[in-house]
Amino acid sequence: MSLSELRGFVLAGGCAYTVDLALFVGLRGPLGWDPLAAKAVSFVAGCSVAYAGNALGTYRRRATGRGRARRYALFFAVNVAGALVQLLCLAVSHYGLGLTSPRADTVSGAVVGMALATCLRFWGTRTLVFVPEGRRTSWTG
Repeated sequence: MSLSELRGFVLAGGCAYTVDLALFVGLRGPLGWDPLAAKAVSFVAGCSVAYAGNALGTYRRRATGRGRARRYALFFAVNVAGALVQLLCLAVSHYGLGLTSPRADTVSGAVVGMALATCLRFWGTRTLVFVPEGRRTSWTG
């Protein structure tokens, strides 16, 4: 792992987060969408931006050849796993530990959960999605 790899991953993730948040707020607020529908659409858009940033920037040397659809599907699965980590942190804090204030929910879901999910996403992205040519396994393509 290099500093430039980490920097590129954070930059792509920051752009994805901005798109996700802006789209969610826009769909939820002025357009009045249901919160789950708005979040589903904004999540897919954010994943797409993160994938593009990583495929065209951070891991462009690893993103060559065939299998772009498969690589995107793996990337999406890694991001879903990250989202589940965030939800699990929130659920444990809110329902398991009884920390039910808005501040506790924010800390558990958006701080602790996001930190753990980001670690999982970074590992998954570099290990499962954008695998160097010499390290491919039968299930990563």
